[in-house]
This record gives sequence, structure tokens and C-alpha cells, in this order.
Amino acid sequence: MRTEMLVTTHVHTDGPIPGPHSLLTLTSVAQLPDGTVIDSISINLRELPGAKLHPVSLQSWRRRPEDWLCTRRAARPPAVAMNAYSSWVDQLHGRPVFVADTTDPDYLFLYWYLQRFTGRWPFEATLTDADQHDQSDSRSRCPLAGCHSAAPLARIS
Repeated sequence: MRTEMLVTTHVHTDGPIPGPHSLLTLTSVAQLPDGTVIDSISINLRELPGAKLHPVSLQSWRRRPEDWLCTRRAARPPAVAMNAYSSWVDQLHGRPVFVADTTDPDYLFLYWYLQRFTGRWPFEATLTDADQHDQSDSRSRCPLAGCHSAAPLARIS
């Protein structure tokens, strides 16, 4: 049996749901069940054609202009970004398991984007464990300064 490779993800978006709104930044960390970090990836994505910035997200991003600019640096087209992400998951040694907290938008956006732009979900299983998700290193590896401040960012962003 292959060792499980637990993958946790942290995202930033410009609205509450994918399609009308865009995934802007995606950071994932792959770790062993004992917490040993094996690899990580962080990608900025271009906005979806026709997607609109949600009014609540707009207010949140206006308070963090440097973070907004960080999400726009070296942003890749969504298809390119999702294919790179899927390839990253594929190269992990072990059984890739996505760890989700169903109260966060991470799973919703990642699943939608992967299905839309690659036609597949590269994980062999999904574990819905909020505690495991919260113990992960994905948020600390996020390139946005707001993720490292004392006050958490609004969940809609």
C-alpha cells in the first residue's frame, strides 16, 4: 500500500463561488501523515473571462492593495495554471489525498477549476477533516502578507 500524501490548500478569490468569480491565488502543501512537509506549490491565476469582482471582496481587497497586487504578479491563464497544478499532484510520491475543510472555499474552487480546465480530479481520495486542514502548513506558505498578520483575511477573498 502506498503512503498517503496529504495535500492541503489555501486559496484567495474575488468572490464566493467559481464561475461568476475567479480563483486568484492557490497554495498547496503536500505532507506525510506525521506532518513532514514533502513539497509545496503556489500559483497566481488570471481572472476568468467575464467574471466579476464581488462587492464584498472588492471592499476587502481595497483594504489590502499590496496583497491584491501580489495575486496579480506572474498570473497564469487558468488552463495553464490548473494543468501545472495537476502535474504537480501527479508527481507526488504516494497516494494523493486532498484534505478539505468544508467551511472554506478551497475545495469548491479547486474542484471546479480542475474539472473545468483539466477535466479531472487528480486526487485518489478526499478527507473532510477541518482539524487536519487547520494544522497544515498551506496558509503559512501563502505569498500574501495578510495571511501572516494577526487579523485573518475575510473568507470571501
